[in-house]
Amino acid sequence: MKKLFISFILLILVTIITPAQSKVLTINSSTGSRKVSAYEKKNVLFVSSEQLAKALGGATYYNSEAAKLEMKFPEWRVKYTGRNQFVILSPRFGTNREIVQLPISTLMAGKDIYIPLKYCIPHLQKAIGKRMVLDEESAKLSFDGALESPHPIVRRNEGNARFDISGLSISEKLNGTLISLKAKKNLGKIHFSIKDNTGYLFLYGLTVDPSLTSGVKPTGVVKDIRQKKVGANTQIEFPIKGDYKDYDAFQDLTSYDIYITIRKELDEDKKEEIKFDREKWDFDVIVLDAGHGGKDAGAIGITGTREKDINLAVTLELGKLIEQKMDSVKVVYTRKTDKFVELHERGKIANKNNGKLFISIHCNSIGGKNHSTRGFEVYLLRPGRTEEAIAIAEFENSVIKYEENPDIYKQLDDENFILVSMAHSSYMRYSEKFSEYLNNHWIEHVDIPSRGVKQAGFYVLVGASMPGVLVENGFLSNKGDERYLKSKKGQREIALAIFKAIEKYKEYYENSFADGSTVLSD
Repeated sequence: MKKLFISFILLILVTIITPAQSKVLTINSSTGSRKVSAYEKKNVLFVSSEQLAKALGGATYYNSEAAKLEMKFPEWRVKYTGRNQFVILSPRFGTNREIVQLPISTLMAGKDIYIPLKYCIPHLQKAIGKRMVLDEESAKLSFDGALESPHPIVRRNEGNARFDISGLSISEKLNGTLISLKAKKNLGKIHFSIKDNTGYLFLYGLTVDPSLTSGVKPTGVVKDIRQKKVGANTQIEFPIKGDYKDYDAFQDLTSYDIYITIRKELDEDKKEEIKFDREKWDFDVIVLDAGHGGKDAGAIGITGTREKDINLAVTLELGKLIEQKMDSVKVVYTRKTDKFVELHERGKIANKNNGKLFISIHCNSIGGKNHSTRGFEVYLLRPGRTEEAIAIAEFENSVIKYEENPDIYKQLDDENFILVSMAHSSYMRYSEKFSEYLNNHWIEHVDIPSRGVKQAGFYVLVGASMPGVLVENGFLSNKGDERYLKSKKGQREIALAIFKAIEKYKEYYENSFADGSTVLSD
């Protein structure tokens, strides 16, 4: 990749090696002892990723331009970025790349990246296939036998990229089976169903690698794989063994990868195991972000209505509804008064409070007087694909001119927004689902018409590591919208529509996590 991966996070979550205690990590194994340079900072042991990779029997590749270091092991690749919380774990063969978020950022020292070792143990164990035991106090690392891998990835070559559908892999997870396919385009709808214990994937009007299924061994609930031509179309069949609970199929619109999950019932002990792991995902915090504020008035309406005031009024009305009707949910506000909050600080507030949903509330505008354009829009975090979406993002992002250090955003071009979206891909399904509910309830409860769900590159959404949307409640440059937006009735109806969407989304979120059934768990 040509530029910095997730530049915003690189620059915002800045963590550099300040005065810290220099240490040495000792790695003990059956073949002897190895030493690795380390630092102790705030009671966390950071170790040299380059030296650690070599000590674990791997090789490294360092990209100085992007500040990335890749550890290369026989089965896995582990990629770290300097001053960054995200780690990319990729199988050498296959398509199941994972993005792991560390609780703290890596450090930079010259051309080396120092990683917080205790938080990296889980994915490093997976990469080398051995259990690792870290004694952080004495700075010693040892091994405790081979890592049991009850959920192996079945590998194949990536396939021929000239086809619309190329690579295929199947992996067994704790609570089911994951089928992954590489695709080159947005398919719109994934046609997958299960009938008579056979899963059918229909690929209409697409070029499919004729060797797609060759070399792929069935695993998990999938007992066989068959590829058939049906006229100009292709049908992939997955005969299933045993009982299954349910299934789902979706496409990641940042990578275009297709994912099919076939979930099974879990034993009671496995349910308890996942329940314990899921506690951190309880839907217990919503972050409400009233756009603009203080010295940044936002858009100005025909009669002088200030966007910042409408945003705050709707936010407080919505927060009151949540606090009154959702006892188990805490509301966190990025601002509750007319004050200026920098965009990156809003994301930090959300992350610090472990938010489960981030809603940034705004109003739209077109320059001039009483334009006919009106309506509500809800935006997801992806690079804008229309001139209108790009223009709206540019306006909302222009708040940085009021900030003390606007240069921290300068690397966020379209290419890097794509990379940021990749880091958000694990949340995107939830953001999309909330947007769907919000659009439906808006149509039902609000007099302002809906212009639908769209996408654009908003800086404020980049910083929040959770499902999130940006809402444009209407156009202050339209006389009808402005009148409605500044009325108490309008603000209450808008807040109610968003609240109803949150209620529906909360139900979906909690049901999707019931018995570990949302994301196939390792």
